[in-house]
Amino acid sequence: MGVFAASDIVEVAVRIEENGVNFYRFAEQIAAGQKAKELFAHLAQEEIKHKKIFEEIFAKMEKASPPETYEGEFSAYLRSYVDNNIVFTKEAIDKELAKVTDTIAAFDFAMRRELDSILYYHEIKKLVPEAQHNVIEQIINEERKHYSLLTEMKKRHAK
Repeated sequence: MGVFAASDIVEVAVRIEENGVNFYRFAEQIAAGQKAKELFAHLAQEEIKHKKIFEEIFAKMEKASPPETYEGEFSAYLRSYVDNNIVFTKEAIDKELAKVTDTIAAFDFAMRRELDSILYYHEIKKLVPEAQHNVIEQIINEERKHYSLLTEMKKRHAK
């Protein structure tokens, strides 16, 4: 068995989606034009939907309970790890958002984060038991859909 269970990965996915919602709400605020604002609002709603999907997957899964010094320690570690090292981290957002000066730059930022998510899930899949790979694939497929949506919206906005 790997270091993480699929339930851990799904819990991280929920956190990634929460951080994504925060970014898209920010992008909505800075976007020029009503159409762009509506697109980013839609993306925030999509992240909320993804989060709910992942929460439903998580609720149905058997939870792995690694040894903890105190209750909730491992969950706190995962949340901190996502916030500081993974996709949509506060530091990455702050640094890159300083460079986001227009709507296209916001799309580019979001698309990079979605690709980072896909890569993360592919890599982390190696750490879970093979029997749980289908759950990770569900997450990857959701992120691919989101990336495709961003790409299409960017094309339409650039016209």
